[in-house]
Amino acid sequence: MSTDGYRDERNARNGQGWRPALWGIAGLLLMLPAVAMLFTGEFAWGLEDFAAAAMLIGGLGLAVELAVRLLRTPAQRYSAISGALVVALVVWAELAVGLFD
Repeated sequence: MSTDGYRDERNARNGQGWRPALWGIAGLLLMLPAVAMLFTGEFAWGLEDFAAAAMLIGGLGLAVELAVRLLRTPAQRYSAISGALVVALVVWAELAVGLFD
């Protein structure tokens, strides 16, 4: 087996193929309000709104990436990713409508 084939197989086993997709989806999620602002007046985001969304989406992406890299069993990974998603959704809801206010 060649060195390149081994490296490709090792990266596939470590899940390296999902990383570009994860960050691509994160970028698309951040672009959705910008595109919507071009077509409707319902969205009136400022720079601070985009910065908050970037931190929220980026933090969730980092949490998913760390869970996949550091946790060994699928159950641990799914639990950590689910917890990170719940935290991100609660923060998003708080920022959007003030759940705890």
